[in-house]
Order: sequence, then structure tokens, then C-alpha cells
Amino acid sequence: MISDFEQLEILFREIDQQLTSDVPVYIIGGVVLLVQGFKPATKDIDIILPNKETYAAFVNALKSVDFKKREPTEIYTKMEIDVILERDDFRIDIFLQAVCKKLTLSKGMKNRATNILKLKYLNLFLCSNEDILIFKSITEREGYLEDCITLAKRGINWDVILKEIQSQIHQSGEDVWITWFGERLDILEDKGIIIPIMDEVNKLRDNYFEKLEKKFADKT
Repeated sequence: MISDFEQLEILFREIDQQLTSDVPVYIIGGVVLLVQGFKPATKDIDIILPNKETYAAFVNALKSVDFKKREPTEIYTKMEIDVILERDDFRIDIFLQAVCKKLTLSKGMKNRATNILKLKYLNLFLCSNEDILIFKSITEREGYLEDCITLAKRGINWDVILKEIQSQIHQSGEDVWITWFGERLDILEDKGIIIPIMDEVNKLRDNYFEKLEKKFADKT
């Protein structure tokens, strides 16, 4: 278990010594809540790397400091994690460019991220609470619902979330995840969380199902 940022800083300084080119690392998981003091500990480090070059450099650096590849269990296979690497108490889940191969690390997400550690080659960024809620809302993992509730109660700019998901749908056309996102927001509402963008999210879901129905109708 990881219980403080100092553990992470020591690890990333060790990784930095194995790098020979710039690598921006974006953290999207419970580590952000840990750093903010809203979570006592976390099991793993969830990160996104922006391209194949930084992905290869980072994975090779991890292997150089004795991290070993672990085969994902079923739930992690569904999340389509690109690689899981472990060493002692550290476990790093790495996504290349996107989570579940659908929700991408966008320019807006990069701009909202906070640079908390700048080393010779490695730059460590914490994604914004809004973007972490989006990522956590399209994946299934133990504790993710509780993390979403924590983020929502702390205060979320829902307009930022709405603009991001609208942009993601517009740019990629991969909008099946809007149904997963909507389902998670349904649960949050059942837990008493007020979500001012729910009407707009419902419209996005309805649009997805309408297009799906039309696609099936055209095939018959």
C-alpha cells in the first residue's frame, strides 16, 4: 500500500535516473486523492502516457529497476490496461493514450493537470478532480464508486465535465462509454449527490441509443 507522496517521489526519482528523454506522466487514480489528503492509502498507481515513445521509455525504465509484468485479471482486462508492472509494494497500471481504449487523454485534460514533480527527464502531473471523476466513472474497480463520491462531495466543476465528455464524443465518435458514465452518475444521484448536468448527460445517452437503433434498423 502507498500511504504518502514521499514514497512515490522516491520511486519516480529512481525511474528518472533510467530515462534519457523527456517523459510526461499523468496520474489519474487514487494517488491524487492521497496527495490531497482525502484517502489514507491506495493499492496502485494509475497513469496515462501520451504516446508510444514515452510509453516505451517509461516501461523500459521500470523494467530496469526490477519491475515485473503481471498478467491482468478479468476486471483489468475489461479496462484494457496496456500493461501492469509490479515490484514489492508498488503496482503501476499503465494506459497508453486512453482508458478502456475509448476515453483519451485530451489537450484539455493536459492543460488542467498540475505538475507536482519535475525531474531531469520525468514530469509528474496530477489530473484534475473533474477528469479523474470522468475516468473513474467509466471503469469498474473496487473502491471507484467511493472515490467518485469523495470527489463529488469535495466540489466539482460539472460544466468542465460536461464540456469534456461532449468534446470526447465529438472528436472520436466512440460514445458507448457515455452509457457507462451515465450509469455511474445515476448511482451517485441515488447516493444523494446533486448533479446539475444530468439532463445533458441523459440527452447524450439517448442520442447514442438512437444512433444504435438506427444502425441496427439499416442492417435489417
